[in-house]
Amino acid sequence: MKEKADVGKICRILRMTYPDVKTQLDHRDAFEMLIATILSAQCTDRQVNSVTPALFRAFPEPERLAEAALPEIEALVYATGFYRNKAGNIKNCAKALVGEFGGQVPDTLEALVRLPGVGRKTANVVLGEIFGKPTIVVDTHVRRISNRLGLTQNSDPTKIEFDLMAVIPEDEWNDFGLRLIYFGREICVARKPKCPECPLRDLCDYPEKTMK
Repeated sequence: MKEKADVGKICRILRMTYPDVKTQLDHRDAFEMLIATILSAQCTDRQVNSVTPALFRAFPEPERLAEAALPEIEALVYATGFYRNKAGNIKNCAKALVGEFGGQVPDTLEALVRLPGVGRKTANVVLGEIFGKPTIVVDTHVRRISNRLGLTQNSDPTKIEFDLMAVIPEDEWNDFGLRLIYFGREICVARKPKCPECPLRDLCDYPEKTMK
């Protein structure tokens, strides 16, 4: 694990590189954020944003989505991939919201992960973005980069989340995760990271740096 001073430098450089970060999923309320996040599994945010306007015009609240015909939902979310599974998840999620929570998105991790299609990552996205609670969202970018930077040695997302929570100041948790996502999309990409232009290269333990 990194020295505390190095972690502080990493946080500072990421703050300078990405001073203003926000989720890339378009949404107007907690319900839309929750459904959009479920749809974002193995799909780009841009692709999700291309289908959610029509989806939410058709089903603007949980009650409407819960009662919708599954083939109609499938047609609307087809472009996000795995559309049958996702359509079933968001319909069943809407049913659970109506049946268990009065149509309102709950604001605790324990309640959110009881919803169909909602795992810890999705729950943390909603908690941080909608309810302003300190969370660290561990997606593929965060998992990859936190290992490369030596902030964790784990591959399990939940273990990585707790490792990061132990070294990152709590008031930076939400933005830190988003900054790693931005960083992973632009510089520390999966197949060939842009090490020569990386602002964190002097703090990185990644053994396959391409500094040429």
